[in-house]
Amino acid sequence: ETWSRRLMLMLLVLLVGLIAYIATLDGANEGFAAYLVPNFSHILDPNLIIAAMGQAFFSMSLGVGTMLVYGSYLSKKENLPTIGASVALVDIGVAVIAGMLIIPAMYVALNNGVEIFTPEGALIQGDSLIFKVLPALFETIGTVGLFVAFTFFALMAIAAVTSSISMLEVPVAYMVESKGLKRKKAVLLMATIIFILSCVIILNFELLFGFVIALTTEYSQPLLGLALCIFAGWVWRRDAILEELERRFDLSGLEEKASRTNK
Repeated sequence: ETWSRRLMLMLLVLLVGLIAYIATLDGANEGFAAYLVPNFSHILDPNLIIAAMGQAFFSMSLGVGTMLVYGSYLSKKENLPTIGASVALVDIGVAVIAGMLIIPAMYVALNNGVEIFTPEGALIQGDSLIFKVLPALFETIGTVGLFVAFTFFALMAIAAVTSSISMLEVPVAYMVESKGLKRKKAVLLMATIIFILSCVIILNFELLFGFVIALTTEYSQPLLGLALCIFAGWVWRRDAILEELERRFDLSGLEEKASRTNK
């Protein structure tokens, strides 16, 4: 939790700094327009809907049960609806800010002669964007590009670490509570398994990286999210859910009354 707070603050500072720099380059205005001006003709495109769902589920860590596990650690004094809304708004805010960096940067790359569109006319995405298009952009910037590239990939590393910490908690909590392992052993075991799988992907990068990204973000996460909804709505006792929500609302109301009385 401590490192997540520190790293997320650093992430936001780096994001804002890079956006400010990219905004000064030729082609950035076209990127901002492409990102911020909506095109409603694509709103019912099935592929767009699947991609958007995958992004939402992955970004919120809903499909792997992270929010469910984190929720189990909350104090009974917390107001669940308020916390849920706060998490969603902050997450969407960070995602929007990240888009204000990536899309304008791609159009700056286009202005510098770097190809950013696929043969079908869509923007390049995934591993090709991160490891081909953006490094090509940094090369065209010159000496400053080295600093920008270092900052950008530091930002990527921070985002990866904070996400990994949260998602690691799910299997660790399962091993501790269901299998009786001590927390340190559970962390080491799951981290070792993830490290081995990651090495397999790295050693077969061209073949596996894009496939794993598409599989996890676009397909498995929404399906797992649906499974969690079925569990919460029909498997887990409904009266227990309602009782929990009612208790937290009542506690929130009592705290507000006490605060007003003290004032």
